[in-house]
This record gives sequence, structure tokens and C-alpha cells, in this order.
Amino acid sequence: MRTYLVLWFNSEGTTPSEVSRRLMSLGFQPVQGNYDYVFTWGNNVDLDEILRFSDKIQMTLKGTGVMFKTETINGLN
Repeated sequence: MRTYLVLWFNSEGTTPSEVSRRLMSLGFQPVQGNYDYVFTWGNNVDLDEILRFSDKIQMTLKGTGVMFKTETINGLN
């Protein structure tokens, strides 16, 4: 299972390099293509765990001026 992340930066917000550092501390890896970052889960997780992780993302990005979208899919595609 993977959680993909798309970011929208604000020119008045935190620098992209700082945002990247924060996300990588959560276990995200930067990727190129349709998504900006990916988090690979160790095993299948339930919806509550995905929501708790989304809460962590929101708390990590709070105050940065960054908007984000997550997409969690089953499989390794």
C-alpha cells in the first residue's frame, strides 16, 4: 500500500527544501511524475491508520502555506 502526496506551494510560505525535509522526516520519498512524494506502508493498514497519518501530514505542514492532497492505493503501482 502506498500514499501519494501532491503539494501546492505559496510564494509567501516556507521554502520547498524545508517542506521536503519535514516530509522526509515522516518517511516520504520524493518522486517525479504525477505525484511529488510517496510513502510506502510496511503492510496493509486500515482507514483509521491512514487518517491518523494524514493528521500527521497536516500538523507537519501547518504554518507553511502549503496545500496538499493525498491518495492512498493498494498495491505497488
